[in-house]
Amino acid sequence: MTAQRTASRASWIIPGLALLALAVAVVGLTVGAFPVTLDGFFRALQNFWSGDLPQTAEQRVLFGIRGPRVLAGLIVGASLAGAGVVYQGLFRNPLVSPDVLGVSAGAGLGAVIGIFLSLPVFAIQMLAFGGGLATVGLVYLIAVAVRGRDPTLVLVLGGVVVGALAGAAISLLKILADPYDQLPAISFWLLGSLASVRGGDLWNVTPAVAIGLVPLVLLRWQINVLSLGDEEAKSLGVESGRLRVIVIAAATLITASVVAISGVIGWVGLVIPHIARMLVGPNFERLLPAAMLMGASYLVLVDTLARSLGRIEVPLGILTAVVGAPFFLWLLWRGRHGWS
Repeated sequence: MTAQRTASRASWIIPGLALLALAVAVVGLTVGAFPVTLDGFFRALQNFWSGDLPQTAEQRVLFGIRGPRVLAGLIVGASLAGAGVVYQGLFRNPLVSPDVLGVSAGAGLGAVIGIFLSLPVFAIQMLAFGGGLATVGLVYLIAVAVRGRDPTLVLVLGGVVVGALAGAAISLLKILADPYDQLPAISFWLLGSLASVRGGDLWNVTPAVAIGLVPLVLLRWQINVLSLGDEEAKSLGVESGRLRVIVIAAATLITASVVAISGVIGWVGLVIPHIARMLVGPNFERLLPAAMLMGASYLVLVDTLARSLGRIEVPLGILTAVVGAPFFLWLLWRGRHGWS
């Protein structure tokens, strides 16, 4: 009966979350240092669809600055939350997030190397993307090389070790960097921000995110089975080893892609999956879209706060920690009887 109630509740919660994401996107487009009225917003949309785009101040703000930024917030938030759902279900651990395999640390190291070498923005993003994938590849090689141990435990511990090494390399490059030019850029990127995202960045990231989502959607019922454990999955005819590689690769591709344009933004992939699980239950078919919609709304709201609180924009990594840490403590207290 409980499962039926959860499924029934999810049938209206997910559409509600989609409407919430749309409403939050409108808020993100209209709120800021240069406010845009709803009348001006709808008039700009009407001109956009009709092909008439006079260069008014409102339309330059909407389509040139805030539009790409809000879209980036939706994509980055949804991707981090979706990857968090995958990692937590795969490792059956509520403390797992997209950082568990060193993805963020590897992407951060790649970006820091690009900034240290004074490379163009596109090259920095590509190095961040390659760094995230390379880190996970190294972690997986460690897991393959270590025999006779729990593979999931080896993956997690390998991710912790490789992430720590990447963090040490980042610290070394920060010491060697130019304190007047490179060091501020490195520090700001590592704290996470959508301020520099442009339309071209979205065209580069969206295909990679879509490619990573395809296997997660197609294999959603097998991922449900995999969350039960390797023995149960094997008894139901699911090859857990190969499936785990595919799922980890897909989630890593999604995470590395968005970190390449946004920098390191923590807590989204850790807290949002918990809230989504409380709303729609552990079924991956419902949990993935719910978490992605919530993550999209959450990051756009946080980004709107970041650029509206004061004259100086607050990095997203700071705000997500300020909001996420107390809420996560509340979740731990509320869920002290266990997690499933």
